[in-house]
Amino acid sequence: MYRNPPVPPERISKIQLKLQDLHVEALIFLDIKNIRYLTGFSGSDGALMIGEKQKLLLVDGRYTNQAKKEVGNIEVAEYQEKIDGIEAALSDGRVKSAGFESSAMNVSSYLKLKEKLKAVTLNPMSDEINAIRAIKDEEEIACIKNAAEISFQALTAICNLIKPGAKEKDIAIELEFRIRKCGAELVSFPTIVATGANSAQPHAAPGSREIENGDIVMIDYGAVYHGYNSDETCTFIVGSANKKQKDVYSLVKQAHDRALEAIKPGTQCREIDRIARSCIEGGNLGNYFTHSTGHGVGLDVHEAPRIADKSANILETGMVITIEPGVYIPDLWGIRIEDMVLVKEGGCEVLTKVPKNLTILQ
Repeated sequence: MYRNPPVPPERISKIQLKLQDLHVEALIFLDIKNIRYLTGFSGSDGALMIGEKQKLLLVDGRYTNQAKKEVGNIEVAEYQEKIDGIEAALSDGRVKSAGFESSAMNVSSYLKLKEKLKAVTLNPMSDEINAIRAIKDEEEIACIKNAAEISFQALTAICNLIKPGAKEKDIAIELEFRIRKCGAELVSFPTIVATGANSAQPHAAPGSREIENGDIVMIDYGAVYHGYNSDETCTFIVGSANKKQKDVYSLVKQAHDRALEAIKPGTQCREIDRIARSCIEGGNLGNYFTHSTGHGVGLDVHEAPRIADKSANILETGMVITIEPGVYIPDLWGIRIEDMVLVKEGGCEVLTKVPKNLTILQ
């Protein structure tokens, strides 16, 4: 069983200090990644209630013994139905108002809970909770660095397979095998291997297309280490590159580099997006940059903050984010360059390991 490092008790203490500002007496966490972050519980389902003095983890019978071993001084209670367990935890009259993760509860469950807890005001919350994991501590950063190292080792081991005649899905399968072989518990997401015109789709699924000489090969992949993800995209050219491919790669790399140079604590995330986007727009390819510039990475491969044009987030020391500008020309090919970085005082540290200069595989 893969487990998180011991959870610092101040994570829950910070939540308890937020209760007054959020105007609730308790918070109910339902997203299993947030529950793992706050308690160390590595099961696949549960609920966590945090009050001013109460810390209660609710699980079904599959996880009772596991939870008691993993969560230290947090009370564990068993339920048969999750909604009934939450009702029981809140039905003693001590809590009059509770916030809950609206993004992790469906409407049906909310209506059932509201009907059962008529004396408790239930407040849906999203942004207030999403930001709790944005700043990583040293243990988390170490896990993310290990995940990035595993990814690097795995891709390095299979680069010789990227050649004319190789199928996208075969490369993806071998890369995922190597990621697990190198020490990951999982892959971060289904590996993307997109070649030729398929690379013009940012999230193309690997298929039976065979690589041809002159193809662009875009690989987006990651590893999970003790629950923490890595995320990286490498774009290669097989055999020989034409002028247009070289020019567009150079433009995307310039956008990537300028965004990295602008990263520092206090910078608005939308400013990082603007810098990368304006660079590609300067090359008259802005219409082909069809997604945001980046996102946070941690227990989820996509989490706060968002590096996007409408983002209200501000970079802080300890955040781990991606920078991933791309250009996707329909029916031709696409190029994305993605690194994962740690925000540090005065700048950033690149955590992903594959060099991002133009690489032509022979």
